[in-house]
Amino acid sequence: MPLFLGLDTSNYTTSAALFDSDVGAVLSRKKLLSVKSGEAGLRQSDAVFQHTKQLPEMVTKLFADYDGEDKICAVGASFRPRNIEGSYMPCFLCGEGLGDSIGAVSGIPVYKTSHQIGHILAALYSADRLSMINSPFIAFHVSGGTTDCLYCEPDENELIKVTETASSLDLKAGQLIDRTGLMLGLDFPCGPALEKLAEKSDKSIKAKAVMRNGSCCLSGFENKAQAMLAGGETPENTSRFILNAVYSSVSEMTAYAYEKYGKLPVIFAGGVMSNGYIKELLRKRFDDVYFSAPEFSCDNAAGIALYAYYTYERQFK
Repeated sequence: MPLFLGLDTSNYTTSAALFDSDVGAVLSRKKLLSVKSGEAGLRQSDAVFQHTKQLPEMVTKLFADYDGEDKICAVGASFRPRNIEGSYMPCFLCGEGLGDSIGAVSGIPVYKTSHQIGHILAALYSADRLSMINSPFIAFHVSGGTTDCLYCEPDENELIKVTETASSLDLKAGQLIDRTGLMLGLDFPCGPALEKLAEKSDKSIKAKAVMRNGSCCLSGFENKAQAMLAGGETPENTSRFILNAVYSSVSEMTAYAYEKYGKLPVIFAGGVMSNGYIKELLRKRFDDVYFSAPEFSCDNAAGIALYAYYTYERQFK
């Protein structure tokens, strides 16, 4: 069975995955980077150090858990955050370097793409919508580093050509959630714990999106959350308010993309889009929208393994 290895070393997670193209199955192993309590992220030097330690561990575990005997046909690696000029983060050198080494030793091709393309492909795979790569669609990448609405179309060189349609003009959605979570004493990353708090809220405080030409502004919601807590509002209701803020912003960005490109299918990717409350609200407003399972929404290497498969198939078919 043809196997394709994917490696992704983002600023949050060390990931390795195998895609078995005969059966269409993904096996993935990943480990969050360690962040000290009360802190909202990592310096790049710390992320690189942790990836250097964790990546061999994840690859070893991945192949120990794989019960087949087949060899890898190609390696995929994320080497930058996005497929745009100047997009760079040192942490991606870890996965890229190991991918290059495996390719050189094994004599197999190494294909490189962005972390963002990996997110989109992983989400499409999980939603059983990989066929969408053959025609235009809309993708959202909503995480701690991005809140992007993207027009996607087939591309001979990059598999998917991505054009940014709208974004956040200040804080990213994941940053808003994490900063609010830290106010509440939660550990980073704060998304899952904040979602649990919001489930216990006894009222839903509306949050009107602040939009400029299709892009959103989120920093005002952080200030509002601070004021709410200072005024005696409960952590549960404040958490729900922040999720409403993210929903309303993403919702208006989706409506803007519809106006610009028509009602294309939409795939939502990125860790923030694993939030069940936000997903349910978006499903109520829009048709033809798709979401991945949480393990494929958050940082993972599945989409990078899929990129290696599709690129290999194009080259050798």
